[in-house]
Amino acid sequence: MTNVAIAAVPRDDFGKGVARKLRAAGLVPAVIYGHESEVRHVSLPAHELNMALTKTKVVLEVVVDGATLVVAPRQIQRDPVRRIIEHVDLVLLSDKEQRERAAEARLIDLAEEAAIEAGLDPMAVAEAAQAAVARGIRPADAIEVALDDVRAAQLAQAESA
Repeated sequence: MTNVAIAAVPRDDFGKGVARKLRAAGLVPAVIYGHESEVRHVSLPAHELNMALTKTKVVLEVVVDGATLVVAPRQIQRDPVRRIIEHVDLVLLSDKEQRERAAEARLIDLAEEAAIEAGLDPMAVAEAAQAAVARGIRPADAIEVALDDVRAAQLAQAESA
């Protein structure tokens, strides 16, 4: 799991025109909510946010008015043509949610490493490992199950072709 620190600027103005001006200035409008706290409207630097959101299971440490909020992206709205981020919803993470997210990210990293060593598709193995954990398989065994599942799927696909 990757924690990325980003400085945010609180905002009081809303609407399409304000959002366009923010994006023209290199900022992305965002909202932070969750855990019965007040909703905070902020602006984030577009480039830093883009770079952070390329990482798997990213956790953002957003600094607003001197306070650090640990958040995760909940919804990302992109322009359908230009693919730039137009708006982001961020949800506050509790300590428990941070630990769970770190464990899930570690599982994905290990699954991708095992897939590369086995010559398999890393994304397919990572998704299969997450599905195995969701089925109740221990995380320690989930990677082996995922590797077997992906190998079997590739064999079935090769036989049908």
